[in-house]
Amino acid sequence: MLKITLKAARVNLGMTLKDAALHFGIHFETLARYENDSTNVPLSFYNQIEGVYGLPTENIFFGKKEDFDRKQVMLRHA
Repeated sequence: MLKITLKAARVNLGMTLKDAALHFGIHFETLARYENDSTNVPLSFYNQIEGVYGLPTENIFFGKKEDFDRKQVMLRHA
């Protein structure tokens, strides 16, 4: 299954950090932190992802951005 990052989900919709943060009811800097490391996002945020981004949470990568990037490089070289 293809997974994308929280940032990719937001950017694919043409939303800025501030736009998306307003939909989630959080500060844009908080959303930026979640985009860099979504390992332990609050359940209240997690439960809103599908409604805000229109993607099932199963399609979102949860973890550190560098882990996602590393995994993508490994997949390209496999």
